[in-house]
Amino acid sequence: MRRSMYHSAAEEEESEINLTPMLDVVFIMLIFFIVTATFIKEAGIDVNRPEAELARPQEKASVLIAVSSNNEIWIDRKKTPPQAVRTTIERLMAENPEGEVVIQADRESYAEAVLTVMEAARLAGVQNIALSAKQD
Repeated sequence: MRRSMYHSAAEEEESEINLTPMLDVVFIMLIFFIVTATFIKEAGIDVNRPEAELARPQEKASVLIAVSSNNEIWIDRKKTPPQAVRTTIERLMAENPEGEVVIQADRESYAEAVLTVMEAARLAGVQNIALSAKQD
């Protein structure tokens, strides 16, 4: 009887699959994908950008600001009042000091709203400001 209990316990142990190495590999792959993933930043709304022949992509765009057709300012998926644009830009630039500000202005927005954003960015100490356009 003892032999059969020992024998069945040994068989049961051999038939189990050890999942620990597989879980280790899965966690290492998960960490790899999280570290290497690039996160897309969005301003929060879709704008109808004007077309430009000389438009070129910005590589270090860290702050995207959208100005809608009804002159609303959107930063980081939140509608932002004009008075808070400067402090919001300062906060976002503190996270990435080498980044640039890209303004995505709708073709029907007023120049006054775009200039308000540009002035706030300059007052926040941003040196590189770009206007977004569609390439022909």
